[in-house]
Amino acid sequence: MKNIITIAGSNSQKSINKRLLTYTSSMLNNTELTVIDLNNYVLPIYGVDYEAENGIPTAIKRLDELIDKADGFIISLAEHNGSYSAVFKNTIDWLSRINMKIWREKPMLLMATSPGNRGGATVLQSASTYFPYMGAKITDTFSLPSFYENFSNEEISDKNLKKEIYNKVSKFQSLIT
Repeated sequence: MKNIITIAGSNSQKSINKRLLTYTSSMLNNTELTVIDLNNYVLPIYGVDYEAENGIPTAIKRLDELIDKADGFIISLAEHNGSYSAVFKNTIDWLSRINMKIWREKPMLLMATSPGNRGGATVLQSASTYFPYMGAKITDTFSLPSFYENFSNEEISDKNLKKEIYNKVSKFQSLIT
């Protein structure tokens, strides 16, 4: 059974990206899910001085061990002012201190959503460019625009978007098995 890690790039308790991840990961078959909640990895802001004085936080070492055991990743990024949320950026900054190839050259389905009609397109584009340098093999990207109009009863309500994500999850699954 393949181990898939899901990460919502948000620390919001009501994260719409967490909701999208829950829905998306429910489409996977014969997989074990490891759901990473960034609230369980409270970290100091990365800085070289802090690292020199204190080393790498234990929480990051634990997270890196989980990542090392993964067969693939599904990540849904929150967009804050056109970029990653501070909590997500800080987490990847710390992870890169252990292994610059954070994603270990493993398959990744990369997603974003937002209340707006661009659906986190800016952060998705940025991550699509940057993550391969960090070892991501991005199988596909998916943007869910206008979350509150296109997601109800804990699923995507727009039939075209629903078909699109189903096809992308199927492709991702075929590449991890």
